[in-house]
Amino acid sequence: MRKRIVAGNWKMNLTKGEGESLYNSLKGTTSSQTEVKVFVPAIFLDHLLSRSHDVLVGAQNFHPKDSGAYTGEVSISQLKDLGIREVLVGHSERREYFGESDEFLREKVDAALAHGMHVTFCCGEPLEVRESGDEEAFVTEQLHNSLFQVTEAQLNQVTIAYEPIWAIGTGKTASVEQADAMHGHIRNQVRKKYGEQAANALRILYGGSCKPDNAGDLFSCEDIDGGLIGGASLKTQDFKQIIEA
Repeated sequence: MRKRIVAGNWKMNLTKGEGESLYNSLKGTTSSQTEVKVFVPAIFLDHLLSRSHDVLVGAQNFHPKDSGAYTGEVSISQLKDLGIREVLVGHSERREYFGESDEFLREKVDAALAHGMHVTFCCGEPLEVRESGDEEAFVTEQLHNSLFQVTEAQLNQVTIAYEPIWAIGTGKTASVEQADAMHGHIRNQVRKKYGEQAANALRILYGGSCKPDNAGDLFSCEDIDGGLIGGASLKTQDFKQIIEA
């Protein structure tokens, strides 16, 4: 059985003190069945690593180059030197607000894996694509353009997070049937590319407005191996209830 993952994405939220308090409150939530991690703002990384416990700390963003004239950026090699081993790549907000193309995301995936990072790769469709019925083709293209260049061995260092963009921060949630169908489709694409063993080992997370009241139903699906949690990860009780689910 694949070990479950519940990952919190704090986005651009919390102060240093609030972040430390939230992180400390999660101590002991990792178990033999569930891995817990949080992707936090870059300015918190060093501080939380110095207080690290069983909940992994990851970076929300990085530049794929090791160094250079990229004012305001943090390089993948700097994260590695800091002790970070978990990174988020391809989140819909990075794609939409910061113009990160499939080609650039491919560079980020390759750079992260070359530096020994574990990559949580996000993919998912906007509302207009879902309404047109082309969501499977859209997600398949994202996978082929930015992720499927990796080797089967490298895929062991990858988790995929499916984000129905139309269900992030909108109050909408994909039905259990919609989420399960897309996770099954993603796993089938991995099966076609890498084979049965790789597909069965890969963990795929749901990342669209997962909350305590729907987490149990979502996580009961055969192809959903946990969640990438946004707003609910900022509330200790909600996040713990999702982990328990």
